[in-house]
Amino acid sequence: MEQLYKQSEVVNDLLARYGVKFGIYKNGNFKEQLFPFDAIPRVITKEEFNYLERGLSQRVRALNCFLKDIYAEKKIVKDGVLPEEFLYASSGYLAECESIMPPKGIYSHISGIDLVQSKDGTWYVLEDNLRVPSGASYPMIARELCRRSSPGTFMENKVCDNRNYASLLKQVMDYSNTGGINVIMTPGRYNAAYFEHSYLAEKTGSVLVCGSDLFVEGDHLYYRDYTGKKIQVGAVYRRISDEYLDPMTFKEESVIGVPNIMKVYKKGNVALINAPGNGIADDKGIYYFVPKMIQYYLGEESVLNNASTYLPFYQKDMEYVLENFDKLVIKDVAEAGGYGVVFGSSFTKEKKEDFIELLKREPRRFIAQEVIDFIDIDIMEGDQQVPRKADLRAFVLTGEDTYVWKSGLTRFSRNPDSFIVNSSQGGGFKDTWVLSQ
Repeated sequence: MEQLYKQSEVVNDLLARYGVKFGIYKNGNFKEQLFPFDAIPRVITKEEFNYLERGLSQRVRALNCFLKDIYAEKKIVKDGVLPEEFLYASSGYLAECESIMPPKGIYSHISGIDLVQSKDGTWYVLEDNLRVPSGASYPMIARELCRRSSPGTFMENKVCDNRNYASLLKQVMDYSNTGGINVIMTPGRYNAAYFEHSYLAEKTGSVLVCGSDLFVEGDHLYYRDYTGKKIQVGAVYRRISDEYLDPMTFKEESVIGVPNIMKVYKKGNVALINAPGNGIADDKGIYYFVPKMIQYYLGEESVLNNASTYLPFYQKDMEYVLENFDKLVIKDVAEAGGYGVVFGSSFTKEKKEDFIELLKREPRRFIAQEVIDFIDIDIMEGDQQVPRKADLRAFVLTGEDTYVWKSGLTRFSRNPDSFIVNSSQGGGFKDTWVLSQ
């Protein structure tokens, strides 16, 4: 293991050479930067992973049931489990997706579930990411480079091989494919996760395309290759947001989508991975109801815990939030990437008063949670090991079966005083070792 730590700088140099970067837009400018890698792995025992696997699989199965229901019969609303006005107020709900059944009935093919572990060892789910979850490529390539830099480390430690992600992803795409090739659709070179798009295309044998490479003819979707040949497309792992996917259905000003792709999708002639409309399940307000969904759809108690969450939408919860404001973390339900997260204790008196007025005006816009004092994990800072907050993004793939990848993206804060670990907020990442015995 010590040899691996010594190779940390070498691995980061290789990551830079291979272009393992992410991009962020700030003040209207695109800036690309490295995603710092720390060589000390997060280690999860076989027994602990078995527990996580049960809980994650259960959660994603319930969320897929919810999406299938919410865009069709809406039984969960009719039965009073989820308030109707709560559903329709969500920015993630897309009326354009009503009554569309995806190929094989799968909505979330790739789910990124963010978890933290508290200091007493309990795991909590913080967020469900079912739109376009990113990050699997980083532990994939980091593990590859670590194996190359310190092969002895992986001979001495019984670590589950994480190189199967690409084959799992290909199986998912093949299972939903309606006839034709698989493509990974990227907005292009200046997208924040472009490295991942190109890397996954290479590893899965899919064609990396932009919207301009695809076109609809009749009731089918086609790709035109460099020779001008027209090739039918059966599955699109689309890495662009719903609203830019089809200018004929969503934002008409979109220049990165494919006109009429939704028409082909509605007819069942192409699989879109993940399904448009999944944003309703990403809504942090809907997150509150996931344990209820598990009971409602599966008839089971939730294996994994949500963080203790309060909805100001409900009067009783609003009263609790106002009484305990200073010890809670407040989240905007539609934000992502660590944005829209504020700690009640950080407000000045004036800002607190202003925020509470906003909270009262727009109660559906926010949730409040108890602050979880989650564990610190050591990272290398120079030649010293120092503790930093870290979360885990687990990846759950759904095709013929639901499979939890025996790896994951561990993100950590480089700021000793911060709980925010997102790459867009300056965090770094680690490999996640799941032990095989």
